[in-house]
Amino acid sequence: MALTKAVIQVDPRDVDSSRNLPDKIVVQFNPTEYTLNKSAQIAEIAIPGIDSPVLQFIRGQNEKLTLDLFFDTTDQGMGDSATDVTTLTAPLYQLVKIQSKSHALPRITFVWGSLSFRAIVESLQQRFTLFNPQGVPLRATLSVTFREYKTLEDQITELNLQSDDHYKKYIVRRGDTLSRIAVAEYNDATMWRALADANPGVDPRRPAPGTELLVPPTQVFGKPVAQP
Repeated sequence: MALTKAVIQVDPRDVDSSRNLPDKIVVQFNPTEYTLNKSAQIAEIAIPGIDSPVLQFIRGQNEKLTLDLFFDTTDQGMGDSATDVTTLTAPLYQLVKIQSKSHALPRITFVWGSLSFRAIVESLQQRFTLFNPQGVPLRATLSVTFREYKTLEDQITELNLQSDDHYKKYIVRRGDTLSRIAVAEYNDATMWRALADANPGVDPRRPAPGTELLVPPTQVFGKPVAQP
């Protein structure tokens, strides 16, 4: 079975050949391990008289991917004609530098096996471990931390929050009417008109199966709505 190399794919908008930043960086040797880390910011609400504070979720933190990448050019010789290993590591070093076109760090996707991690490079440390007699570095280990990159639109779509104070989405099923959907979502058939207002052009009596409806939160209507 052929060996699959890990690849760092650079967002086409950030590719810059003048800065030695190609559209794809293939690692020389696959990492021996990697670590994924995800955490959340939690606040402790102290209440007098109870055994422990109440925990409240504040927000999520970016997921991080950390790994080491090894590079070696000794197969090209170790004498006067040795190849400097930085010829291989230089493109990766560009990933922690602000780019002239985007005025930001390059957006990348690290792909290897089942892992596809969209990110920016938060930190990169180069450690040179072998040199020829002239001092040319021939081996290097790069310790890299990738920080998850998601746009606001990506996160809203992925979260798909489902609660009474957020807009929701509903996929119409065969036999649905807006009145029936209003009962399911608001426990109030008369709320069909609110659904109709939020989804102009949809037939209230025969919405087409597969149609994606926008379900407004109850707070929008300025009156309490009984919930199932």
